[in-house]
Amino acid sequence: MDAIYLDNNATTRVDPAVLAEMLPYFTEQFGNPSSIHSFGSKVGEKIRWARAQVQALLGAAHDTEIVFTSGGTESDSTAILSALKAYPERREIITSRVEHPAVLTLCQYLEKHEGYRVHYIGVDAKGRLDVAAYDRALSENVAVVSIMYANNETGTIFPVEALAERAKKYGILFHTDAVQAVGKIPLDLAHSDIDMLSLSSHKLHGPKGIGALYLKRGAKFRPLFRGGHQERGRRAGTENTTGIIGLGKAAELALAAMETENTQVKALRDRLEQGILSQVSHAFVTGDVEHRLPNTSNIAFEYVEGEAILLMLNRAAIAASAGSACTSGSLEPSHVMMAMDIPFTAAHGTIRFSLSRENTLEEIDRVVAEVPAIIARLRTMSPYWRKDGTTGEFTPAYS
Repeated sequence: MDAIYLDNNATTRVDPAVLAEMLPYFTEQFGNPSSIHSFGSKVGEKIRWARAQVQALLGAAHDTEIVFTSGGTESDSTAILSALKAYPERREIITSRVEHPAVLTLCQYLEKHEGYRVHYIGVDAKGRLDVAAYDRALSENVAVVSIMYANNETGTIFPVEALAERAKKYGILFHTDAVQAVGKIPLDLAHSDIDMLSLSSHKLHGPKGIGALYLKRGAKFRPLFRGGHQERGRRAGTENTTGIIGLGKAAELALAAMETENTQVKALRDRLEQGILSQVSHAFVTGDVEHRLPNTSNIAFEYVEGEAILLMLNRAAIAASAGSACTSGSLEPSHVMMAMDIPFTAAHGTIRFSLSRENTLEEIDRVVAEVPAIIARLRTMSPYWRKDGTTGEFTPAYS
């Protein structure tokens, strides 16, 4: 049985065209791009092209606004810590309660050990940001806002363009973790108030260990790494040449496939949801179903454990997730589900299905055929379900 991969928000398969683009730079074109001889200059030219490819995907005004990093976490840390150093007199940060751990953990550290005040803005039951609370937190004491572009668990898209515009009135630097959004929805940073944006290659069919930070021209910036002159002095260290080239090609392919993401992939996601929910009672989609990424579906199955569902899906050769890959080791419901006040009986049974342009109709139909049987089997073993003596159906034992 062929395996079905529906965990693309955790990582994606490297596109064969991306790998082909990278391979010569491991062996034939191996020069250091900082060297002035032909070995280095050829590589340097390819890096400049990769920078332009990422610029095009982001809709940025200048290729110099792209700073290559090791990935989303480094980009997030660089953006936030740079803002704090650029505005040392400002001792407050604004973020949301549903951010990726790369942002939340850093903010919690800064709050506990560096004395910063952090405003954690809540969300409603659909995962939508409390904009009124955000507006109340804005002030000239805030150095940086870091609000994700789209949530990695539910796919809910935040109004970051409007949020950035509000922050500008107070001279606040605005950063967004767009790791999940880049490559799935169109971006136009040239006409945006967003100062900094994080992305990661392995979320868009590129290699792991490489990412980028968009840094708007004119925004105050303090490097996280100091040393050599690489990245115009904004990120020291010998460039990850093959990774950068792979990211560039992945960005080019993502831009070309944008319409596919928002039509074909979205249609497959909707087919998956409709097929499962039409057969499984006491289940629902979490997040803002009207404003979310086209590839993401987070379904809550009441009174069953997500870990058990994942194990049985794995036996059926289906890969999915119970939330963020960076928090899946916890036995507690994800912080995203808790922030949304998803009932405890449902929050433990949430499964994230995240698709890509590589998934097929046949795969989705097989998942729709497998999931209802898995849920039914688990419910027969659950103390929270009972068998109706008349109909023979299983229903919740507790209302």
